[in-house]
Amino acid sequence: MTLRIDIGGLPHGRVRFAASPLAELTAMLHVLAEPGHHPQLAGWAADVWAGMPPELAERLREAEFLWRSSRADFLVPARPRQTLAEELDDLDRIDDETYVAAALITTCGSNRVRFGAPSPLADQAARERALDLAQARGPLQEAFAERLLAAPSAVRARVRHTLEQCAGAFFDAAWSGAAAQLATDVRLKTDLLKRQGLGAALASVSGAVTLSPDGGGIVVDKLQDNATAAHDGVTFLPSVFGRPHLVVIHAPGWQPVVQYPVAEAAEPVSLETVTLRLEALAHPVRLRLLRTLARGPHTTGELAHAWGLTPPEVSRHLAILRRAGLLTGRREGRYVRYSVNLPDLTALGADVLTAVLR
Repeated sequence: MTLRIDIGGLPHGRVRFAASPLAELTAMLHVLAEPGHHPQLAGWAADVWAGMPPELAERLREAEFLWRSSRADFLVPARPRQTLAEELDDLDRIDDETYVAAALITTCGSNRVRFGAPSPLADQAARERALDLAQARGPLQEAFAERLLAAPSAVRARVRHTLEQCAGAFFDAAWSGAAAQLATDVRLKTDLLKRQGLGAALASVSGAVTLSPDGGGIVVDKLQDNATAAHDGVTFLPSVFGRPHLVVIHAPGWQPVVQYPVAEAAEPVSLETVTLRLEALAHPVRLRLLRTLARGPHTTGELAHAWGLTPPEVSRHLAILRRAGLLTGRREGRYVRYSVNLPDLTALGADVLTAVLR
């Protein structure tokens, strides 16, 4: 399943890498709402919650659906600024119709929901639909949607004030540590883009982001098959706090934005590799062979004798396990002794989690 961003005819220089304080704050808010997605940041999240003023904690819980399961589009800017205040000023310039529609999509819990014309701000039937969808998500979402539709300016001001409170409570300190890392990543990606081209730059972002064979699209491994067009450009935002998520803004009317985790020591394996390994483990015979090999190296003949199988049958199963990267083989004279690739087998659980949360 993929999202394709059409870049055909896009002028040179319209694919850019930049750091965004607001997008990184949104990533931090997601960590606070879903610490289980980010075990490496669990300690940080616990410390932030412990030191947070009660009023701010209440406000964050009141609006957490704006960043918990997905991100409201306006919180991941396509034109990043140097400071959070500047980006919040830009956010204030978005018209009510655009802001409310984006907020309602996350409030109602699905990017499959669309609020076009007639607007819920002006049409009673559209308003009732939005409230019904929000009610189905829970009382917090229903209350937020009611306030948003009744007084969008007041809700927008409250959201901005909440984000400003986050600055003093935890964001400024966290941003001072992350900003240098993000700036370094932006320089590296921009240099790679200039020297080796878009394909190389995308490959350095993530194994889940590629340039299409025809060169006319950016393909992102995401939950749903979808497509959008980059008329005004594509912005890539590195994130320290966003790992392992790959967030893509692609709704109609919004410039595409990809927020990606800055590189780790080891690049996460691809979804295809994870799928291949799970399929390899799904056969009971292959599981028996692995359990035997976990006790030490064996040849094909030894495995066939141990399990009452024919050597060709064992060879077929071993070939599948080797293609999945779960076995290694070492030739000793006439024979090949197979061993379990323990590091990759051990990491499979974490790899599955990373692929699912991407």
